[in-house]
Amino acid sequence: MKLHFLNRTDEQKRLARTLSSDGGALAVVYGRRRCGKSTLIQRVVGNSGVYYLADQKETSLQLRDLAAEIDRLIPGFSSATYSGWDALLATLNSRLTRSISLFLDEVPYLVQLSPELPSILQKYIDQPGAKKINLVLCGSSQRMMHGLVMDKAAPLYGRAVEILKIKPLNPGWIRPGLKLKGTEAVEAFSVWGGVPRYWELAAQFSKLEDAISELVLDPNGVLHEEPMRLLMDDMRSAVQPYSLLSVIGQGCHRLSEIAGRLGKPSTSIVRPLLQLVDLGYVRRETPFGENSKSTKRTHYKLDDPFLIFYFKFLQPNKSQLEVRAISPVMNRIRGQFQQHVSGIWEELARASVSASSIDGCEWGVARRWWGAGIDGAMVEIDGVAESLDGKALLVGEAKWSDARLPVAELKAGLLAKVKNCAFARGRRIVPVIWSKHAYKNTGVHVLTPDAVLDCLQ
Repeated sequence: MKLHFLNRTDEQKRLARTLSSDGGALAVVYGRRRCGKSTLIQRVVGNSGVYYLADQKETSLQLRDLAAEIDRLIPGFSSATYSGWDALLATLNSRLTRSISLFLDEVPYLVQLSPELPSILQKYIDQPGAKKINLVLCGSSQRMMHGLVMDKAAPLYGRAVEILKIKPLNPGWIRPGLKLKGTEAVEAFSVWGGVPRYWELAAQFSKLEDAISELVLDPNGVLHEEPMRLLMDDMRSAVQPYSLLSVIGQGCHRLSEIAGRLGKPSTSIVRPLLQLVDLGYVRRETPFGENSKSTKRTHYKLDDPFLIFYFKFLQPNKSQLEVRAISPVMNRIRGQFQQHVSGIWEELARASVSASSIDGCEWGVARRWWGAGIDGAMVEIDGVAESLDGKALLVGEAKWSDARLPVAELKAGLLAKVKNCAFARGRRIVPVIWSKHAYKNTGVHVLTPDAVLDCLQ
């Protein structure tokens, strides 16, 4: 099932502006696999451009196939043989009567086989005289795309007029994407995250469990080896980063714990861990109010719902799944699934705060708080945020339960926790409960899945 193209309005506008140039403009589009980069640029190509999807063929074959694509605009262009990229670009530029856009998708494949290509493109962009080709370079290897255009030593450094990192879609888009209501949308997001291709695959199934079983658990499923594929795009070796994701996904969050589980010194895992942070697969979490650069109370968490789901449920059961014992694994997932959704719901609740107006205030980024209270007892609060004017604190509790919650008791418990926290002294407190169900006249702000997802679109 093909999904409607969702969002990406700003990206389309920026690309269209770049491509309206008379020639010689460079735009770069990169990001994690399956997030819609190719679909985005194909929508922008129209009749004024040439789109070419690279693969791992020899350079001579790539040039031949690209020349065949150019035939659509310049009949007979492929009848010549081009000795290299510089010859093809020069010939194309000379034969054009108007400016066009040339989209090179998965350009890292081209550079692997033709390391001189970035320098050739730089020479074309920098040369004086009329240039009729606007270039769009696209790739899934975030590491290689960084090296091509954002490394100061790279030939194309400083040449791009637009550099667009295509990230997973915001959570709220899963409702129109999969035609789901609030609670079902949160449950689906807790498996697929914001990756539109995962949504497209899941849309083939009427039930979430069937989609999980067929796409993820089955050894022949399209997403059964997805984390390894993602890492292979960006890492020279995927063994250590995969191990890090696995250990964090199984509940080790402090640097010393992660290193201990791997049997390595902490210093040896800092670099690959930070690479995973840069790629958006892991995040550093610090308590509200603490400086993330100086605090030692840092937790490392997986920062993608699909990876959380995968390393919580699939990876520990890999041996069973390889012998196709899918039903027992599915039963285990079924028994723990709502607990898993609860964790994702908590993340969504926090993410929605800075996009919300609650109690007449605009709020900064919400973070979790944990630590010793004034009386020495351990306290944990799901979400804390400061109002932008600095006068109030939002404090929140996220609950994911089918039962109707005793909101008055939750409010009282939340305020008792806050009273035990030194950071809340002298501040106006705005309590919030994030709940599956709506409540009225409770004296506390209760936000439901639809309210949260409305903020995250």
